[in-house]
Amino acid sequence: MIAAAGLVAGLLLGLVFQPTVPVALQPYLPIAVVAALDATFGALRAYLDGIFDDKVFVISFVSNVVIAALIVYLGDQLGVGNQLSTGVVVVLGIRIFSNVAAIRRHLLHA
Repeated sequence: MIAAAGLVAGLLLGLVFQPTVPVALQPYLPIAVVAALDATFGALRAYLDGIFDDKVFVISFVSNVVIAALIVYLGDQLGVGNQLSTGVVVVLGIRIFSNVAAIRRHLLHA
């Protein structure tokens, strides 16, 4: 219940204050969102499988975002930022779809 209240509060604060992302960080935002979604769907899958651990979720969430951002930053420094960004999105996208498929199988038994 606390998580749902935090989500609603965060959405409302975002709508009211309309924060802007600095131009220097804008290339990293989509990658961070995809990494966060991966951790979130992984946590939901673990919860449904009965093996959810809040510490593992927090560490997974933060490390996914940081590592994805570092990979994109490294790509930017090497001049291949778009290619590494695409790679990160593909890998995390595959993980997201795998987790969603497992969630679907668990909920719908299909």
